Amino acid sequence: MSVFFLVQIETISDEGMYREYIGKVIPIITKYGGEYVLRSEKITIMTGNWNLKRILLIRFASKEKIQECLQSGEYKEIAHLREISTTSKAIIIEE
Repeated sequence: MSVFFLVQIETISDEGMYREYIGKVIPIITKYGGEYVLRSEKITIMTGNWNLKRILLIRFASKEKIQECLQSGEYKEIAHLREISTTSKAIIIEE
């Protein structure tokens, strides 16, 4: 059974730093078994007060794998790039 990590990027204040983060995070996500299902800025809001610029959906084998990835030393080394350059939210969705 898959578990999904949904990330909502609300604002990007430093595009260059965010692109650097993306270039470094993809191999880390892959190393921990993550698979990008969707990455898009083509978003049409139908109802509600959504505030987002970009959305990502990443599939992992388990909730533990997501947590292992996000707690890894290599992720912690680059997390500041996302934290400084964006405003974002994330949730874990279990089937």
